Amino acid sequence: MAGRPHGQASPSADSDLLLDLDDQPVYNTGKPPPTDDDHLLLHHNIDSSDAPRASTSYDDFVGSSSTAGLPGGPGAPSTTGLHIPMHDTMGRQYSQTSDLNNYQPYSDLDDLPDDRDYYASGGGIDEDNMPGLRESRFTSHGRNRNRIMGIGESIVDRAKNMFGANTGGYSEMDLPLTEAGARSSHIASGGVDALPSAPTPAKRTPGAKFKFGLGRSGPDPNAAGPRIIHLNNPPANAANKYVDNHVSTSKYNFATFLPKFLFEQFSKYANLFFLFTAILQQIPGVSPTSRYTTIVPLGIVLLVSAGKEIIEDSRRKSQDKQLNTSKARVLRGSTFQDSNWINIAVGDVVRVESEEPFPADLVLLASSEPEGLCYIETANLDGETNLKIKQAIPETANLVSPADISRLGGRIRSEPPNSSLYTYEATMTMQSGGGEKELPLNPEQLLLRGATLRNTPWVHGIVVFTGHETKLMRNATATPIKKTAVERLVNVQILMLGGILVALSIVSSIGDLVTRATSGKRMWYLSYTPVNGGKQFFSDFFTNWVLYSNLVPISLFVTIEIIKYWQAILISSDLDIYYDKTDTPANCRTSSLVEELGQVEYIFSDKTGTLTCNMMEFRQSSIAGIQYADEVPEDRRSTGEDGDMGIFDFTRLEHNRRNHPSREIINQFLTLLSTCHTVIPETSSEKGGKIKYQAASPDEGALVEGAVTLGYKFVARKPRSVMIEVYGEQQEYELLAVCEFNSTRKRMSTIFRCPDGKIRCYCKGADTVILERLGGDNPYVEATLQHLEEYAAEGLRTLCLAMREVPEEEFRRWQQVFNEAATTVGGNRAEEMDKAAELIEHDFTLLGATAIEDKLQDGVPDT
Repeated sequence: MAGRPHGQASPSADSDLLLDLDDQPVYNTGKPPPTDDDHLLLHHNIDSSDAPRASTSYDDFVGSSSTAGLPGGPGAPSTTGLHIPMHDTMGRQYSQTSDLNNYQPYSDLDDLPDDRDYYASGGGIDEDNMPGLRESRFTSHGRNRNRIMGIGESIVDRAKNMFGANTGGYSEMDLPLTEAGARSSHIASGGVDALPSAPTPAKRTPGAKFKFGLGRSGPDPNAAGPRIIHLNNPPANAANKYVDNHVSTSKYNFATFLPKFLFEQFSKYANLFFLFTAILQQIPGVSPTSRYTTIVPLGIVLLVSAGKEIIEDSRRKSQDKQLNTSKARVLRGSTFQDSNWINIAVGDVVRVESEEPFPADLVLLASSEPEGLCYIETANLDGETNLKIKQAIPETANLVSPADISRLGGRIRSEPPNSSLYTYEATMTMQSGGGEKELPLNPEQLLLRGATLRNTPWVHGIVVFTGHETKLMRNATATPIKKTAVERLVNVQILMLGGILVALSIVSSIGDLVTRATSGKRMWYLSYTPVNGGKQFFSDFFTNWVLYSNLVPISLFVTIEIIKYWQAILISSDLDIYYDKTDTPANCRTSSLVEELGQVEYIFSDKTGTLTCNMMEFRQSSIAGIQYADEVPEDRRSTGEDGDMGIFDFTRLEHNRRNHPSREIINQFLTLLSTCHTVIPETSSEKGGKIKYQAASPDEGALVEGAVTLGYKFVARKPRSVMIEVYGEQQEYELLAVCEFNSTRKRMSTIFRCPDGKIRCYCKGADTVILERLGGDNPYVEATLQHLEEYAAEGLRTLCLAMREVPEEEFRRWQQVFNEAATTVGGNRAEEMDKAAELIEHDFTLLGATAIEDKLQDGVPDT
């Protein structure tokens, strides 16, 4: 736990999660934790050997297995005077930053064999007695050359970054070479008065001392491995030097405006043409016109374009500034204080209130709702307007007061920044029962920047990613240089006109040489003098180029720029595309592409929520091979007892549930609908206790509502159980595990201990994945497939439902595998969870299928 020496008892007997506010962190001799990298190196021994070190894994480097070390620094001596043994890898984790000065290019290493190592011997080697030494010296010269080339490459890389041409790749040359030798300070063994061993200064390479101020770009955070975030320990988090929460979406800055703007402008062939012509006009004896004839109009074109770019980019900067200076409430001590978004750092605890956006990527700790629930809208991230449910882990859900949160200690081991909006792998380590407990974190606890809190008064969350490392910004790309169809057409025409101009210039130049040769003496009044034919040809060619350059009208491009800018203003003020319900006008962020709107011929759109109303209604079901529907057409109504030749209505389903041979399958079918989901019930006191279901997807909400219609009412959800009401009788199902739905699995499974004591696995999903996991005895498969085809022909959304009973011993073995997969960190948790689910999702009994209607929006069938 953060700030407590290993082995010290918890000051509070009531809660294993809380620390006394008066207990401050103790680091070695009682001094505060290191706050910068130079200070950090003084607290650790660095292996100073020159031999190349073998590459080590990130886990070995940071000591992922350590549980006794303090989150913020090396283990401190026991306050009781007892010696505490500590492993080498325990203690403070290093921040992988190039400012540690322990990085060097691999080319700088002396990789010669020991018996031929010139550097290791200090140069005192007899060349005559050492065959191959001369070659070794040549090799050393090669290494010096590589060292110089490495410096040059760093300058080139920085230039590429400045112009936006670098891909930001991360290479092995950015890895620290001292990881294998980096170890925490040790507590000497031998007595009560043992003190930490004296730190050994880190050996720094000459290349690390010599810097141009440019250097290579920072390492890719993805390659640094999992990050450690300490709870309520700002110095430890600051030492890791995570990026700040500043966000910039502007296209230019003061240093890059001129080169990037000129590069963009002269990527247009017309501007290159006029630049070449203007240069020719500056040569006396070549240009028959004034030297300012082309360069002045070209300058005006560039000034107009520059003004337009500056105005548009200033708007982006203004929006960035407004966002970066937005206010958020950050925990300082034991109170929440207002702070600008830009000042929020990794590890800060933030309070977000209803209708506010999240300032960074947060891990949900607690909320105003029971069980740590909250509702968010992610329309700015994925375009989905339906609310999504997030839930804190039970161990932190009760930390609702600032005082409680300020005493929270531990650490989060999180995946590195990435662009995946729907995955998150991390673990939270907390004190529990005198030891440490590792708790898995998943996307249910992740609140993304760009999302907005809805229908929840407030939430508390700890910041895990900030600024350009948030998932929102990792999905954003640098503003590219885009060319419209008009620009591409103009470029082709410029090339054609350029070809015509070259042809005319060549013909005219040859004509001049022919005239000189044949009629020079007769045209004495032109004062022809003997000249070099080749030199005269090129002189005439460039002169004719300038004369014919008016074939390309320079005023055309000034006019195009002005028209584009004015068209953007018209779009922004057009009332026909103004949405009055949210007071949202059209926003033209760049005028360079306005003409592209007129080139749109086809619109590719998804169906749900765009062509449809995204309002799902439970319409039909197939249970044990018998069809039931809300509304049955007269020509399809069944008259037989088994429904083989028609459809029963839902009122007949209640009768069959009690007296039909398929009553047990009907009961399990409806139980699955009311329990196998992630829906959250909200009881409204204003509406007489009526329950409103908050579902992550409209489909799940429709299925639960359908179960209510059929007599199986979902009434409450607890962290480890769900409550349903079956015709007035309440039943509690103990939730043992959830295998969540994803696009790869195409199914969801929940494992319950049912009221009769048996363990059952309920599964719902696409027909293709459910049918292939059925057991041998399933007599209703053919009838269900026939019903599914009918539902699909009517445009209904279908799901198959299945279940199996799980023996106790099998479940215990599987639960160990599942829990191990749930605490995996390193990028493959989802894969491990899927593998664990496969072990229990087999030999199902098919219960039936459901059919949900998603109505089309008005006017869609006509178009």
